[in-house]
Amino acid sequence: MNEKKYLKWYNKVGYGSGDVAGNVVYAFLTSFVMIYLTDTVGLNAGIVGTLIAVSKLFDGVTDLFFGSMIDKTKSKMGKARPWMFYGFFGCAVTLVGIFAIPTSLGKTAQYAWFFICYTLLNAVFYTANNIAYSALTSLVTKNNKERVEMGSFRFIFAFSTSLLIQAMTIGLVVKFGSDAAAWRMVAIIYAIIGIITNTISVFSVKELSDEELKEDGNEAKSDNVKDEKYTLIDAAKLLIANKYYLMICGTYILQQLYSAMLGVGTYYMKYVMGDENLFSYFAWAINIPLIIALIITPSLVSKWKGMYKLNLYGYALGTLGRALVVFAAYIGNLPLMFLFTGVAAFGMGPWQGDMNAVIAECSQYTYLTKGKRVDGTMYSCTSLGVKLGGGLGVAIQGWLLEFAGYDGTAAVQAESCISMLKTMYLIIPVVITLIITFIMSRMKVEKANEELRGKKNYSTV
Repeated sequence: MNEKKYLKWYNKVGYGSGDVAGNVVYAFLTSFVMIYLTDTVGLNAGIVGTLIAVSKLFDGVTDLFFGSMIDKTKSKMGKARPWMFYGFFGCAVTLVGIFAIPTSLGKTAQYAWFFICYTLLNAVFYTANNIAYSALTSLVTKNNKERVEMGSFRFIFAFSTSLLIQAMTIGLVVKFGSDAAAWRMVAIIYAIIGIITNTISVFSVKELSDEELKEDGNEAKSDNVKDEKYTLIDAAKLLIANKYYLMICGTYILQQLYSAMLGVGTYYMKYVMGDENLFSYFAWAINIPLIIALIITPSLVSKWKGMYKLNLYGYALGTLGRALVVFAAYIGNLPLMFLFTGVAAFGMGPWQGDMNAVIAECSQYTYLTKGKRVDGTMYSCTSLGVKLGGGLGVAIQGWLLEFAGYDGTAAVQAESCISMLKTMYLIIPVVITLIITFIMSRMKVEKANEELRGKKNYSTV
């Protein structure tokens, strides 16, 4: 039996464009905030890393808070869309604030300025916007194929944006004067683009009614589950009880750590390869294969009749690709580095495309086992992963650079720093992808849901 269709092609494309907004924030921060702070503002990498780590303490509560608030929201726009729409205006302001630290301020005031803007961006505005955006996947359709397609469109836009941000930013900064004012101007441009695309995304889809969402096939009619009010603590307990949610959180955090380590490429290309412009070429080598993988992911999910094997085999290929990047780097073969970087990215692509569909399955698992819907709270894993993984990744960048003796004013770095850059850019990503591959081997949520549905159907016969 064919599943009911809820979305037109333009709904999916419009939804996906929302990750342009997300990535003018995320890609810009993870790839360039550290080099801006160390080389333009003149801040200490270790202190910046510590401030980012402290900022993460505020994030731990806000993810569950906003997820719970989304679940409880009732408005003409729905549950998630209001948070997504209004949240991004705060993202835009604080993003500009981070890249507009006044050079006239003393160092203490500059650190405080950065900390306040960074914390507000991550702990408040980005959290509200990103959780709401992710939750829409389960709120605008109940068709799993459409959820995969939404995820694919989303991440096509995400990686296309990341590609452009990584490829164009240095050139734009140089064009505007290579000073603090140049970074501020680039941030303003990206913030405006983000506001426009986020608005388009919000109004491209419409959430289903609560009544329609509860009509969830055989299990809904047989369960007759009543809505129950639950607290933030209750929601947290529901999430912790779901082992697949914990797996997805772990995977998401590791993914963002991985991205942050690749962000060290700005330093690696400048000081190890001797050409900072190579960073933009590696951005192409990463993002084009990712986009190709995302385009074919919906058909592969359909062909393989599920997401489990596709994600597992994909990440196994990704791990092999990153290991071969290390090999190519140590023999000094740049073309092979490009090739294997692309292979790794292609292998990791399917998970990016179907991840939201897997989270929707994860949310369904909670419903089937606990009888409660916590879609908004469930998608807190996306914000939690981005913030903890990405934030801690940048923090670790700072700590390791400081430990290795990085000097932002030096044209040539010490050998200890060069060795550390190699470890961060080459070795750590391999270790991370290997761990993710293991987690993928355990993420059998689709099979678990099928078994639970079978039991419920049997019990009602």
